[in-house]
Amino acid sequence: MATALAALSHRCSLALRLLVVTTLLALAGTAAADDSLNAVKSAKLPPLPAAAPVQQLLEIDGRLLAGSGSNSWLLDKNGKTWTPLAGIDTHAVQGEVRNGTTTWLLSGNDAGQSEQLQQVSLKGDALARSTALALPTPLANAHAAALDGALFVTGVDGSGATRLYRKPADAPQWQPQPLWPGAAAAVALQGQKGALYVVAGANGAQQLLRWTSEKGWHALPAIGGDVVPGSLRALGQAHLLMQVSDAAGNSHARSFHTITSAWADVPDTAANAPLASASWGNGLAWANADGSLHTFELQSGKHLLGWLDWSVIIIYLAAMLGMGAYFYFREKRASTADFFVGGRSIPFWAAGVSLYATNTSSISFIAIPAKAFETNWQYLTNNLIAVLGLMFVAVWIVPLLRRLDLMSVFSYLETRFHPAIRMLASALCIVMQIGARMSVVLFLPALAIATITGISVVWSIMMMGVFTILYTAMGGMKAVIWTDFVQVIVKMGGAIFAILFIVWTLKGGFGEFVSTAAMEEKTKLFDFSFDLTKATVWGFIFLVVFDVVLTFPKDQVLMQRTLATKSDKEAGRSIWAFAAIMIPGGFIFYGIGTALWVFYKNNPQRLDPLLPIDATFPLFIAAELPPGVTGLIIAGVFSAAMATLSSIMNSVATLISVDFYERLAKNPSPRKSVLFAEISTVMVGLTAIGLALIMTRYDIHSLFDVSIELAGLLGGGFAGAYTLGMFTRRANSQGVAIGVAASIVLTFVAWWFNLVHPYFYLAISIFLCIVIGYVASLFFPAPQRSLKGLTIYKQDAV
Repeated sequence: MATALAALSHRCSLALRLLVVTTLLALAGTAAADDSLNAVKSAKLPPLPAAAPVQQLLEIDGRLLAGSGSNSWLLDKNGKTWTPLAGIDTHAVQGEVRNGTTTWLLSGNDAGQSEQLQQVSLKGDALARSTALALPTPLANAHAAALDGALFVTGVDGSGATRLYRKPADAPQWQPQPLWPGAAAAVALQGQKGALYVVAGANGAQQLLRWTSEKGWHALPAIGGDVVPGSLRALGQAHLLMQVSDAAGNSHARSFHTITSAWADVPDTAANAPLASASWGNGLAWANADGSLHTFELQSGKHLLGWLDWSVIIIYLAAMLGMGAYFYFREKRASTADFFVGGRSIPFWAAGVSLYATNTSSISFIAIPAKAFETNWQYLTNNLIAVLGLMFVAVWIVPLLRRLDLMSVFSYLETRFHPAIRMLASALCIVMQIGARMSVVLFLPALAIATITGISVVWSIMMMGVFTILYTAMGGMKAVIWTDFVQVIVKMGGAIFAILFIVWTLKGGFGEFVSTAAMEEKTKLFDFSFDLTKATVWGFIFLVVFDVVLTFPKDQVLMQRTLATKSDKEAGRSIWAFAAIMIPGGFIFYGIGTALWVFYKNNPQRLDPLLPIDATFPLFIAAELPPGVTGLIIAGVFSAAMATLSSIMNSVATLISVDFYERLAKNPSPRKSVLFAEISTVMVGLTAIGLALIMTRYDIHSLFDVSIELAGLLGGGFAGAYTLGMFTRRANSQGVAIGVAASIVLTFVAWWFNLVHPYFYLAISIFLCIVIGYVASLFFPAPQRSLKGLTIYKQDAV
């Protein structure tokens, strides 16, 4: 018997090894594909009237302008007909630059020297001129670029020396800038996402160089030919596109990824000795020596999900719904305490995992890898320092609130100060959570997934929103916490698989992964400089003090998990569990970003230049992973969103029921309170879905910024009220009310005059509330009633 079992075990082991090897080989084959993800749409434009030779191509307000001798023509919006254009002599135009939506033409004298930048625009089919900006000196072979609102111009002055000048938008004069190594004359100049790029040198020896304010000038990998004049352009958020010609004059398009510094050929873009080139949509337009005009544009592909992916997603959603139904039929829920805090019976470790799941939203699942992909691990410092802040929260804040047996954290403000302060704080919290958080958490991942896979944004929002409403309304806090537990496993498992998958595709394995990342300092963690414009350790300490320590008490979503534990000791342990998960979780998500950087440095042709940087991980999921795994990780994106959504739904329903319904309703029975809580959960979820659907009609980036601003403008004052209540015995209701009102007003002033970055609004509001609230309290009598158990002090002030 033992021999048979041993033989069976051996066979199973061999079969398992074979399955693993076969799977990994299949996965490696998936990633090794060399084909480009972008389709190339080529077209031939009509020739100029009378077959005039093209000597100049420009792109103004999305229209193509062609010059031949002293004549100019404008292509109509349909790309079919050329119309004569008066008011411009292309002999005098040496180039163009776009600064935002504004177009400037480099123009000069008959000797070919540029003397000014002329702002132009199209009014119908006519060219309109406005501002003229004189150059600091006449420049031959001049080229211009725009970067972060400033204009740059380079060229050769009268003495034969190469010059580079910069003119900020708010400066009256041009400012000389340091030149690139060798100071060879420029062939092209272009700005792209925080960096200035120049192609310099003679034909056959051209070089691409990059300048940043942090590192100055440095050379980049070889171009592989000579850049066709006028063809260098920025594309998307992190690509340069250009035509590159060989010694015979034949050219093709190449893209340069500015984050990985990797080159990729653009297929099907061959051109025969182009004479002039210009931007055209998401590609280029050029004129050949025979007078013919051609264009190409890049088009993003869609990576539609297969039946296996959909099966995984449906199984996941059904499992979440099943867990909600399980708790619905299992729990009697005789009171709102059962519904909102799980009867205060949740184990500390489950509460800690739920805290992490709630804190790690779908935005983090997508944005953190993108941040590490673009930069390094310096933002991970925030996680490490936040752990220290959570230790303080676990020791001082959570036990204090847990001993009060609260369901709404805003009940503390009533007990310590006044009912009006509680209700106002609760109302603002409800508005902020629904309008500025839930809707964004729903919309952003839906947009990212839709951009890559072709799943409708509306359907993504509806799937995440409706399923979350159902299991949250049915199961209450217990369903929320235990589904959070499963969702952490799903999303962390998918994240770890993505890293291992990339490492497996590398020829050198883990060693190549580490050495490649270390070569570019992609895992750099700490920055101890005192530069306030960078992500430094000191900045994160400041952020953690205000955004974690002082804000945690008023965060109903997080505090509700600690209130659901069995005791104040268990509540503190839940925070320790949360902190313990945060560190490895942070390394995993930042590790994804670094892994993506290594992968796309080796496979630059697999990037889509038209997608934003934040779509890098969704692109990898949809385009590189095998069927089934893609569905699993998309389920992980959904789970990250749904964990946050369910937590907010349950918490907001708690505030509506406890802070308003049970206070204002006449003789509310436990059964009616629970029914109201269930209805509130559904209504909160439907409202968030509605707002997310409205967002589909607007610019999400501006809406996301507004949500951050509103959180700081309206939410910071009440975090200061908790600080005054817990850490002082002198603060009173009158002083706190003045502090909250003053902090909101003064923070609005900072917003109105654009005095600081919006990320500072929260810290400013908290600080102002603490200082003003405490000082104002000194003008009113000190609290006369006992504050025992309401502050960190063991005894009342004598």
